[in-house]
Amino acid sequence: MQSIPSLPSVQEEIGPRLPGAIYSNVDGRFEVLALIPDPAEAAKLLRRTAARWALIVRDTLRPDGEPFAIGSVWTTSDYLVRPARTAYAPAA
Repeated sequence: MQSIPSLPSVQEEIGPRLPGAIYSNVDGRFEVLALIPDPAEAAKLLRRTAARWALIVRDTLRPDGEPFAIGSVWTTSDYLVRPARTAYAPAA
């Protein structure tokens, strides 16, 4: 019998993209403004029926870059430009 592979953890999906971090990929260079760990709130922001988390980012290559929500996982095509300034700790 085949075993079902487990889902990656939320932290694995987010990668090093914590608030304050800047990362780059083929779509642009993004500053992470906020991490939304609440699945219900993340789903609303992403306009999906379900989500595990969301990030609010801003493209730093666009002078008029407005913040927007993303839910894409960290991949090998992403790279960290600047790490987050502080470690993420969920609110009590």
